[in-house]
Amino acid sequence: MNLNSSLFNNNKNRLSRILHEDTDASKQISQELINLLPTGKLQPIVIVCIGTDRSTGDSLGPLVGTLLNEKTEDSASSFHVYGTLDNPIHAMNLQEKLSEINKIHTDPFIVGIDACLGKLKSVGIVQIGQGPVKPGAGVNKDLPSVGNAHITGIVNVSGFMEFMVLQNTRLNLVLKMAKTIAEGIYEAQNHYPVKPTFTPFSWSFKQEKTL
Repeated sequence: MNLNSSLFNNNKNRLSRILHEDTDASKQISQELINLLPTGKLQPIVIVCIGTDRSTGDSLGPLVGTLLNEKTEDSASSFHVYGTLDNPIHAMNLQEKLSEINKIHTDPFIVGIDACLGKLKSVGIVQIGQGPVKPGAGVNKDLPSVGNAHITGIVNVSGFMEFMVLQNTRLNLVLKMAKTIAEGIYEAQNHYPVKPTFTPFSWSFKQEKTL
């Protein structure tokens, strides 16, 4: 869980902010995510959903992971999803899970998903941008940064007793945000234009004679 919505505001890269209740929120998330994904080389896309179901506010990540797996269980998926309600990725196993992911996938492009606390007027906003997410910042935990890109959902207000705030966050809001984020990632997966790294081989008769 991140501390607040301004965590990436000093980043020179643009940070997109999308209200989860917008009618086209999932499409906006899909397009913003596609714009961040690599197109110049074939990299495995890994979605790392961080959080725990032991805290309502911090369950956004594993809810997204579970919903994504349900959407793709009957079809081949080009995105690799880690972190679900059954197998969450949280403070106690984050480093171990990241090591496993990097052993399984060669040079993965990782998108970190996590809950976030912020200003009252920002609650319900989904943020998408370049650079890693910093899990545990909101509750003063020193954890590894995660991802080449990130998606965070602002689930409640920061500033005082963040741990209790997370515990008392409405599940209804978190679930709605998780559904919107999962749908956006699913749409991005279906429209992601993977471009090959190789260039077509061509030769001429003159080139062949000089070999």
